[in-house]
Amino acid sequence: MAVKQIQNALDLIEYFARIKKPASLAEIQQHFGWPRSSAYNILNTLVERGYMYEPARRGGYYPTPRLASVSESIVSADPLNERLSALLERLAAETGETAIVAAPAGRFSVYLDVIESTSPIRYAAHVGMRIPIHAGASGRALLSLYTPTERANLLSKITFEPYGTNALMNAEDVEAVLAASQKRGWYQSIREYSADLAAIAIPVVADERRFAIVVAGPQFRLEDKCADVAETMQRLTEEAGIIGASATMEQLAATS
Repeated sequence: MAVKQIQNALDLIEYFARIKKPASLAEIQQHFGWPRSSAYNILNTLVERGYMYEPARRGGYYPTPRLASVSESIVSADPLNERLSALLERLAAETGETAIVAAPAGRFSVYLDVIESTSPIRYAAHVGMRIPIHAGASGRALLSLYTPTERANLLSKITFEPYGTNALMNAEDVEAVLAASQKRGWYQSIREYSADLAAIAIPVVADERRFAIVVAGPQFRLEDKCADVAETMQRLTEEAGIIGASATMEQLAATS
């Protein structure tokens, strides 16, 4: 269950990322529909912790560089991020499509890094974007790294919805698709979550963490090239020294 106060604070930070200018207490209150006291308490807490300041008297509030500094410290401390980003750059360049690193987050697959295609018609994704874990290629690649018990427990908590025309509507169908995908060594989604979208994913394990490497784009460009794109993904992942491209599901699960 989401904690409302934390959710509101994160919504506020994302609000500033969109508007890119200071905002007054009244503007923030009006935008979110929060009680004045709630909006003030959130802002005052962030000010006291050094994450927010007032650029000028009555000039509104704006995030300080501390937020970027903390984020950069976290990201730069993990050398894996650099390896995965380099892999995405190569994938996007060779396939011409959007390349993504995804990881499990409860009932969702969450995007950790995204390199968008340069094509005018492309899959537009962003870091932090979440997809129901059963509904797309990224999530099913991740589910393949779960033990059968872990997977059954997770799927029992999912509400299956008809997101796309080819959406999977029960746990049995998910397991059947996982079994078929495991045999060929890669996972795909065609119009299962988003209309006219195709995605190919492979599961990988890096530093004992479970990830999915994904290439996604318009169905008309990708549907007939899924196998070729998967081969490119496996080759580049192996060259990057990341476990998973040629490993079996059992090996990956044992490593995770």
